[in-house]
Amino acid sequence: MELRTVGDKLYWSYANLAMAHCAVTQGADQYQKTHYMVRKKLFVGLQNGTMNIGALADDERLKMILPQACCYCGSRDELTADHLIPRKVGGLHLGENLVWACRSCNSSKGARDALAWLASRRAFPPLLLLRRHLKLAIGHCREFDLLNLPADGAADLPFDLEAVPLRFPRPAELCLWVTPLDG
Repeated sequence: MELRTVGDKLYWSYANLAMAHCAVTQGADQYQKTHYMVRKKLFVGLQNGTMNIGALADDERLKMILPQACCYCGSRDELTADHLIPRKVGGLHLGENLVWACRSCNSSKGARDALAWLASRRAFPPLLLLRRHLKLAIGHCREFDLLNLPADGAADLPFDLEAVPLRFPRPAELCLWVTPLDG
């Protein structure tokens, strides 16, 4: 599949995320036909405007009930607020863009995009963290009419488009969150 625009890449990643989330919550080891159907339906719906991403309010609610721990490593020590999309490159200083990070991860990440930093460590992001990041990226691109920009020349984005995952590991290799979730 050829992903030509910024929107195509973000929507494809978001559709893959929905597929992966469904498979992980079902406890699947491999993706099944129904998971691929979820991905296809959502991707097409996002592209033609008949479907939309979930509200960031859902992620804000989760932030209040998830265990208070570093969203990157799970540590509960020396927690700080971290911007998923760094302010230095245009990320907003809003609650939606803030997550818990231990001092070590926050310092190591610095002013890099969270997905780019995780990729540099060969770590795939927890699905709930990736969902928040993609919602922020899609929201930014909608606000500034950037979804139709060519993907191969998209500069001046406050996130690293090359770090947005387009291929996902098997469901058995993924986790919803960095720490175990109750229930």
